[in-house]
Amino acid sequence: MAEQFDVVIVGGGQAALAASYFLRRTGLRYVILDNGTQAGGAWVHGWDSLHLFSPASYSSLPGWPMPDTPDGGYPTRDEVLDYLHRYEARYAPPIRRPVMVECVERANGKLLTVRTSAGDFLGRAVIGATGTWSAPFVPDVAGRDLFGGTQLHSSHYRNVAPFAGRRVLVVGGGNSGAQIMAELSLVAQATWVTLHDPIFLPDDVDGRVLFERATARVLGGPSAMPTSGFGDI
Repeated sequence: MAEQFDVVIVGGGQAALAASYFLRRTGLRYVILDNGTQAGGAWVHGWDSLHLFSPASYSSLPGWPMPDTPDGGYPTRDEVLDYLHRYEARYAPPIRRPVMVECVERANGKLLTVRTSAGDFLGRAVIGATGTWSAPFVPDVAGRDLFGGTQLHSSHYRNVAPFAGRRVLVVGGGNSGAQIMAELSLVAQATWVTLHDPIFLPDDVDGRVLFERATARVLGGPSAMPTSGFGDI
């Protein structure tokens, strides 16, 4: 028999944890369904040198700020993962792992049925917090199936070691392409292909500046230093 909840959250990353923080304050009965085997969401699959592009204080989850790094720099992948693991341990959200969600259907006028590898769940509402890393997009370039070399999506990239001394083509001008190209260029004959010319920010502009400007536009005035000031529970 299907378990019934007020809210079913699909996904177990940062968005799911943030939603959980506020839901637990309402008294609603909810559950988080995550197809991963551990905390961390997409960060589990990030490459070794991946890091944030803003200070820890700008990437905190509600209730508990992310600790500053020892050197005052941007948190690394491992530091973000450690924070997410400890955040889960601190608040003990109701997460079921690993559970693969297959589909969401309308059960009747008021409930939704979430069909999963662990059975059906009923909910008055469903929050989608799956992110995009579970379905990487690989362009269907003509002749791709005939290419005899290695083809790798950024979601499966780990470090430069397998590419040292080789010829590598990096396709894509986003953050992933830029970061991977930067480190591959140090050990390989790397070429970067982008649809448009990349636009690089000045060295003194990072995520902190971008967040402040975006907040100011939304609020119509200058933004204050974020403190994740919702308080602990």
